[in-house]
Amino acid sequence: MMPEPDLLFFIAALFSEIVGTMAGFGSSTIFLPITLFFFDFRTALILVAIFHMSGNIGRIAFFRHGFDKALLLRFGIPSVMFTIIGALLVDLISQPALKLILGSFLVVYVVLSISRPGLSMRPTGRNTLIGGSVSGFFAGLIGTGGALRSSFLTSYNLEKSAYISTAAAISLAVDISRIPVYLASGYLPQEYYYFILLLFLTAITGSFLGKRIVSRVPQEKFRTFVLVCIGLVSLKFIHDGLSHLF
Repeated sequence: MMPEPDLLFFIAALFSEIVGTMAGFGSSTIFLPITLFFFDFRTALILVAIFHMSGNIGRIAFFRHGFDKALLLRFGIPSVMFTIIGALLVDLISQPALKLILGSFLVVYVVLSISRPGLSMRPTGRNTLIGGSVSGFFAGLIGTGGALRSSFLTSYNLEKSAYISTAAAISLAVDISRIPVYLASGYLPQEYYYFILLLFLTAITGSFLGKRIVSRVPQEKFRTFVLVCIGLVSLKFIHDGLSHLF
């Protein structure tokens, strides 16, 4: 029988995927803050990366014919390179500092998402390089860069299936790049190896349930509510980080 903390963790994972699908942004934005209540920062990073990768595999399976190959290369290559750099820096930064960076990043994301919901960048070659590099770096360092990635990719006005498949492919490449770095650094203790398959199944189930429920919930009000919750949790991470550092 699964121990109670593990059961609660997978319930939280399912909840994160359902809510992330319904709210329209990546599950890692929700799941990483929740995972930090169960695990230390480094273990949380790899568990969320595995979970996030599982969801992206599902999206690619459903929308595999819509890739924008040119954008995939221009945005994806710098994303992968800087993801690895960010992942390698995790060991050099204290966990309180990482929590502070994560909390600050999420607070900025929440404020911008509520105050400027349609924010996007101009689709220039320079912005594509910057967007891929910065979003990849934060994905490797603090486990979430999808918000930045979306603000750049939406500026290209891709058809919906092309956007979903291209964003998922870039995100999958980022996850595949950072997970080996986390594994080599020993972030996933052996006693949690069985989580890998369970996280995959949970991600697929949550995505399916979220898509079934989404039409029954007022989208904008629900999204705002979720963002406010993320913001409140982020303030706790900022407080925890500052209290340990100073």
